[in-house]
Amino acid sequence: QAQLVESGGGSVQAGGSLRLSCAASGYTYNRYCVAWFRQAPGKEREWVAGIDADGSTSYADSVKGRFTISQDNAKTTLYLLMNSLKSEDTAMYYCAADPLAPSYCGTAGCYCSPRQDSYWGQGTQVTVSS
Repeated sequence: QAQLVESGGGSVQAGGSLRLSCAASGYTYNRYCVAWFRQAPGKEREWVAGIDADGSTSYADSVKGRFTISQDNAKTTLYLLMNSLKSEDTAMYYCAADPLAPSYCGTAGCYCSPRQDSYWGQGTQVTVSS
């Protein structure tokens, strides 16, 4: 059965960096929309960054220029490199993958977003202290 497992979360001071990983088992990310989401206590889940089936990357405005999403050549592991971390980045981070993800388009461009019933990891906690 396909699974996603996140790792790499932890506690860091503001301005620091972390790299999250999301390992897929049971399938590869080839031609999938893959994305990172986060959810802070008391807040709704937020789309952070994604890679569409064609390999194009997109980012939420709140992380653009600080976070980088990537995947390995075998497309079995998804990464999120987070630099210049801020206290407002504190959240549980989740990865997700979906071969049939819808695309959403706005003034800043288009991005894909895995559906709720697609593949999701269990989450990894990121805590940034100021």
